[in-house]
Amino acid sequence: VQLQASGGGLVQAGGSLRLSCAASGLTFGNYVMGWFRQAPGKERAFVARISWSGGSTYTADSVKGRFTISRDNAKNTVYLQMTSLKPEDTAVYYCAASGTTGRSIGGYDYWGQGTQVTVSS
Repeated sequence: VQLQASGGGLVQAGGSLRLSCAASGLTFGNYVMGWFRQAPGKERAFVARISWSGGSTYTADSVKGRFTISRDNAKNTVYLQMTSLKPEDTAVYYCAASGTTGRSIGGYDYWGQGTQVTVSS
């Protein structure tokens, strides 16, 4: 199984980025997909998750209204659209796949390698 995250980079505060995560080696439509982030010196934190069909999403309060998770099961890809970025959004962003509910970080079976997002003030 491989989860390949991409789309990170350096952006000014207020800007936007779209992260992508391409999955292979698994039946993508059977997995809840999630995005997490880890800032320097901090624990990995939940950002958003999306159900198998894409019909249900859940977003952390810290990014609600600014970040949107979506998926394209035909392309085996999950996305994270990030808008109104803030310096505190700076982190390495990871995608992950859960064969269960995806409601706890321990419930994710597979992880991508991460992509760096840096937001300058």
